[in-house]
Formats: sequence, C-alpha cells, structure tokens
Amino acid sequence: MSSDCPLCGTPPGQSIRLFCLDFRRNWRYWRCTVCRLSWRDPSQRPNPESERAQYELHENEPADPAYRQFLQRVSEPLLAHLSPGARGLDFGAGPGPALAEMLAAQGHLVALYDPFFHPDTAVLQEQYDFITCTETAEHFYQPDIEFDRLHGLLKAGGLLALMTGRLDDDARFSRWHYRHDPTHVCFYRPETMEWIRNQYGYDRVHEKGDVSIFRKATARGQRPG
Repeated sequence: MSSDCPLCGTPPGQSIRLFCLDFRRNWRYWRCTVCRLSWRDPSQRPNPESERAQYELHENEPADPAYRQFLQRVSEPLLAHLSPGARGLDFGAGPGPALAEMLAAQGHLVALYDPFFHPDTAVLQEQYDFITCTETAEHFYQPDIEFDRLHGLLKAGGLLALMTGRLDDDARFSRWHYRHDPTHVCFYRPETMEWIRNQYGYDRVHEKGDVSIFRKATARGQRPG
C-alpha cells in the first residue's frame, strides 16, 4: 500500500494508484491523481552511501562546453529577468556547480547548497533574489518540505528556476532513461508543475521543455526586482 503523496499530502485511497511496476528491479511507482506526481515507493530508495556514489559518477564538469550548453536552457531565460548584482542560491549544486559559475560570471552573487557536496546550512538562513534548482527535484524524498523551503528562501518578487525531466507521456515511463537512474525518485508531469505554481501563488515567467521559472508574489504595491 502506498503512503501519502509526498508533494500534496493526499492520503492513500482512490486518489493514489499504482502507476508502474519494474519487475526487473522490483521497483513500484505510485501516482497521485490530485497533483499528478509519480514517485518510487519509499522502501526502495537508495541509502546515502549509494546515493552519493551515484552522484560522483555524473560527469558535470564546470568547464565542459556541452554541460554549460545544457545549462543555458536555464541560465539564459533566468538572466533575462535578473537585476544587476542579484543574490542567488544554487540549491542542489552538486560537486561541480557550473550554473553558479555561469551566473557569477554575469555579475551575480551565488551561494551553494547541497546536502552531500556543499552542506553548509548557514546559507539556508538567508533569503535570495533567485534560486536555481536544476536536476535536483527528481531526487527529493519529501518534495512538500523541499518546495516549502525554497518558497521561504525566496524574497518577495524573487525567481525560482526549476529544471527536471518532464514526464509528458505516461506511456513511455517504463522505458524512460530518466527513470533508470536509481537516485531519481520523483517525476513531474506538466500538471504537477502547474500544481506547484498554484500552490505557492507564483507567476509564470518562463516555461519551456523541462524548465520552469516562477516569480514569488510581491507585497501589494511593490515592484519586482
């Protein structure tokens, strides 16, 4: 039996259904019909040692031109909406924070947080003009807690840039390469991203492919930065 939806909290019942079975690995995936999140059964997550070892296999070198081009899908639309000298947080920066370097090269100040590679929680006591969360949300064990945290870390009018593989075709889920990474445990449909936007009252700034950029609401009469 499934647990509550880890994003919207819908309890087990008619709104939570078994979505996919991977018989080879004996992995079970659940689907919430409210927010449309899909997730691997919590009992089948990797342990912290295995999770870190998998991340260290990723070839995400900051100097790699192909990787930087990949990240331009986030950096270019984000930079178009940032004020000079904006202060940001790269949440889930990984061992090679290429995106932070790219944004810093354009004059922005970027703090780093990653539970494995940049674990200084002092940066989580501040607020930011923008937050990037790239190829990270699929690793969230408790996306409800993580998205609440990101919302709280954003200043009014701040930008949240999300990039995660988008499950736009349920029929391909069983053979989807994104699913086969053992550290990927949550999967977002376009409707899921819309649920997140509505849940926090964000304005949509940019939406293309696997990238969403949202703006946090400002106080009445305040202009966005």
